[in-house]
Amino acid sequence: MFDITALFWLILFGLVIYYWFNALRIKEMAFVAAQRHCAEMQVQMLDQNVHLRRLWFKRDSRGQFRFWRAFYFEFTVTGEDRYAGRVLMLGSHLGSVQLEPHRFH
Repeated sequence: MFDITALFWLILFGLVIYYWFNALRIKEMAFVAAQRHCAEMQVQMLDQNVHLRRLWFKRDSRGQFRFWRAFYFEFTVTGEDRYAGRVLMLGSHLGSVQLEPHRFH
């Protein structure tokens, strides 16, 4: 039979697994948003990857706390210089995609 400690650990394990899969889904959404924005701005996304740099809690438009995530990636215009970009996500909603100032050639 389950005692209260085993039930606690089982629920905690389930929550960790849920968070892990949800975080992977949101990272994929950020990656697609970065690719789309790079294509629109006619720059090349490097490394085909986004990485999580910041994680925090913020309120959404309805006042509910959500995870706020900042994913960073690199891009280039000419192939010589590397620049940083970031995708801001609030929960599973895209906040914005930003590219740092870069040269046009």
